[in-house]
Amino acid sequence: MSEKRAHTPDNKPGSVASGEPGLEHLPVVESAPAPRLTGWKGFYRSTLFQIIIVGLCAFSAPGIWSAMNGLGVGGSQTPNLVNAANAILYAFMTVTCFAGPWLTNIIGFRWTLALGSVGYPLYAAGLYHNNRTGAQWFVYFGSVMCGISAGFFWSVEGAIATGYPEAHKRGRYIATWFSFRNFGNIIGGSISLALNHKTNRRGKVGYKTYQAFIAIQCLGVIFGAFLSNPEKVQRDDGTKIEAPRGIKWRTELREMWKLLKSRHIILLTPLFWYFGWIQAYPGTYLATYFTVRSRALASFLSAVVCTLSTWLAGSLVDLPWAKKRQTRAITTFIFIALVNSGTWIWAVYIQNEYRHTKPTLDWGNLSAFGRGFGVYMFERITFALVENYVYWCISNLSDSPGDAIRYSSLLRGIETAGVAVGFGVQAVPTALIATASINCGLWFLSLPFSFYATVQVVRKFNELERERQAKVAGTDAASADDRDSRA
Repeated sequence: MSEKRAHTPDNKPGSVASGEPGLEHLPVVESAPAPRLTGWKGFYRSTLFQIIIVGLCAFSAPGIWSAMNGLGVGGSQTPNLVNAANAILYAFMTVTCFAGPWLTNIIGFRWTLALGSVGYPLYAAGLYHNNRTGAQWFVYFGSVMCGISAGFFWSVEGAIATGYPEAHKRGRYIATWFSFRNFGNIIGGSISLALNHKTNRRGKVGYKTYQAFIAIQCLGVIFGAFLSNPEKVQRDDGTKIEAPRGIKWRTELREMWKLLKSRHIILLTPLFWYFGWIQAYPGTYLATYFTVRSRALASFLSAVVCTLSTWLAGSLVDLPWAKKRQTRAITTFIFIALVNSGTWIWAVYIQNEYRHTKPTLDWGNLSAFGRGFGVYMFERITFALVENYVYWCISNLSDSPGDAIRYSSLLRGIETAGVAVGFGVQAVPTALIATASINCGLWFLSLPFSFYATVQVVRKFNELERERQAKVAGTDAASADDRDSRA
């Protein structure tokens, strides 16, 4: 085949040849390192600023969405409608998550992120309309629109958070991203708690709650427009971000299939599925047994504990408290496994009790409230720990946002398929003791695969780290030779 001149989307030399990037046999044209940007422009193009932008989008779109569902099935009076709507939402998301790399290839990371935010306020508007009038059609319409756009959003935000940052910052930058999203829960939970703190009965939240949520979610499109596409970002270690555009759809499909059947994804698939499946249970549990103000309190506090948990997980794998990365990774995994295993055993025990007593729990009766509320908080803590661990794993499988969005799309696609099935099963409805027991079983099933995946991911990281060091050393040597020749 004839060789093509390598070029970036801006027709500047220095990236993998366009047409079929990501394949090792294609030529690469070397170029002199780009001059380092300083001041505001340097910060604007830094990986930190990109994480802040994706965090702000995560805060305003899925963060507020999570705040609504943190109220227990979107704050509605009964769980069946919203569980069914969420099953539809995640079914559409499953398709668009897998399609994320194709859209990003056409319009870029920046506009995919902005476009992915569009459906979230429509979902909140559907819940608002149902709250005021009882009509259900808008709930389903909002779920479909949110599902279509959110799939693209989920795939690209994960790729930015895992593919943009420097290798030694990924755990903490993933935690930063999740912190912004959890801040959406904190704000949303605060608003809900302020508006509903006197409602000590089961039922639906006040309609003014949704008005505030809709206003915040509309900001997601605006924040997304400030993102830089990867070829314009500058890492602080001097390495470039390679995510060329113009990939043929057959090439993209071939690359996705190659990653899907890779050992890492196969080993992590049970954990991806578990991570999606369990998301229907906590909200249904909350709506079934807790008063409106208790659900608002849960929405607020769950965001606080999730933020702390994700930073704990991110710091354990990033900070050099142990010299070997493998030691840090395995220790972190064992810690997560112990806490999560204990939580689900406790949850099954509590749920078995509640299926007989059918309590209405409110903070006015702390003796009964504390046990049920505590297990919900631990479910949210372990969810955040597993979430950070999953994204840390895929962030270390590749240095390229091009592959990162493929990994993110595969993770999100498998996860959302699990969520869709989970919400669908819960909407039937299914006895909560059965759901809690299945959640517990799926977790223990995923454990041996996840442990082996941890070892494989660390080995892959070490391989990429050696390649990065060789690349940086080669760039430094080339720069020194160039200076010597000019002298």
